[in-house]
Amino acid sequence: MNKYQKEHVVVLGMAKSGVAVAKLLHRFGAHVVVNDQKPREEAVGADELESLGIEVICGCHPDDLIHPGVALVVKNPGIRYEAAPVAKALQLGIPVVTEVELAYELSQAPNIGITGSNGKTTTTTLIGLILKEAGIDALTGGNIGTVLCGLAEQARPDQWLVAELSSFQLMGTLAFKPKIGVLMNIYPAHLDYHRTMDEYKAAKWRLFANQTSDDIAILPYDQPEAWPAAEDLRASVYYFSKKRPVPRGVCVDNGVIVYVDAAGEREEILPLDKLSVAHLDNALAAALVGKLAGADSDAIAKVLSSFAGVEHRMEYVGTVAGVKYYNDSKATNPEAASRALQALSEPTVWICGGLDRGVTFHELVPVIQKNVKAVIAFGQTAPILLERAKEAGINRLIHVDTVEKAVIAASEAAVPGDVVLLSPACASWDMFPSFEVRGSMFKDVVHRLKTSLA
Repeated sequence: MNKYQKEHVVVLGMAKSGVAVAKLLHRFGAHVVVNDQKPREEAVGADELESLGIEVICGCHPDDLIHPGVALVVKNPGIRYEAAPVAKALQLGIPVVTEVELAYELSQAPNIGITGSNGKTTTTTLIGLILKEAGIDALTGGNIGTVLCGLAEQARPDQWLVAELSSFQLMGTLAFKPKIGVLMNIYPAHLDYHRTMDEYKAAKWRLFANQTSDDIAILPYDQPEAWPAAEDLRASVYYFSKKRPVPRGVCVDNGVIVYVDAAGEREEILPLDKLSVAHLDNALAAALVGKLAGADSDAIAKVLSSFAGVEHRMEYVGTVAGVKYYNDSKATNPEAASRALQALSEPTVWICGGLDRGVTFHELVPVIQKNVKAVIAFGQTAPILLERAKEAGINRLIHVDTVEKAVIAASEAAVPGDVVLLSPACASWDMFPSFEVRGSMFKDVVHRLKTSLA
């Protein structure tokens, strides 16, 4: 990181990662300018940065922010490449990266990188728990909520650095490569940012771009259309599958999770009836990474059979009047909601809706037909989702305008033995600042409902 000493670096975005990156580069002697379009009063961290001698510009992108003297631009992952300062930097040939690239430059630990449209957070969490249970030292962060640069600075060569990586983050990488890279799946998502599926896939495949024969690429065997051509990868390729045998990797055989090594030798890990993870593919991918990172099967089995879940991911909130309530607010696309609905066997009252990204939701019709008894929708997509539910033969269709009204309507539609599931199938930004806020509001209303009926 000493290569940035006395270099002019622009950091775009004042989120957690932007503040952390600015402080990091400042410590390494760079001349750092932090810029955010938000007004100064909304720019959390500005006072702290200025107290360190870091220049902060808020409220606009000045025309002279990017110039030939800038050595590097580090952008918040959510900032589009069409944004004026990013486009100008690229035009001038200035590298534009996300903090993942800096973390890779800084870290002495080998990386495990997990990406995909769905299942990243749960799989990343499981991997961290498996390694811990096996006595293998690891740090876990990235898109899961912990700034990667902060972890990378303290990482040691004898540790693993386990990182959840979004497509936004991966687009801003140049030399980054994981020792073990995991692609969970690819489904249409974030197309308002990436514009096309090809661009979205290309961002995900950046995970494998710099790997060598000393590295490992893990692919979903049940979704070959999601892969880059496996034969074109330089890394050793392993697979996970819940539907069929794999040449090497982890799969299900006669109701048991099985590991198949590079020589074809098989080892049973855990019967499915002891699995506590809601989505099987998350468990399979985590088990495979665990084996390849040195964990023993007993440690893997212990974690997979005792996992309590991750907040906002099929999170059990409580039982009220004999009805179970689940918070799956992280389901921000149709495939994630489909996985959640199919994970339940009880009659389900489904709460859904959110930001309209032009999705039709037609693929959800057969899933809704299986065990959904009522659909309650809010947000921009409510009319579309209710129309799909009508096509699926659902008679109880309710349009509401708040989470509180959704929970109350769900409690009236459900009877003992039913499940109420918040799994929106949409991003939250039409009504909420984040999916976390949406999920927390849902849980708060459920808890108040339980208290009122006590």
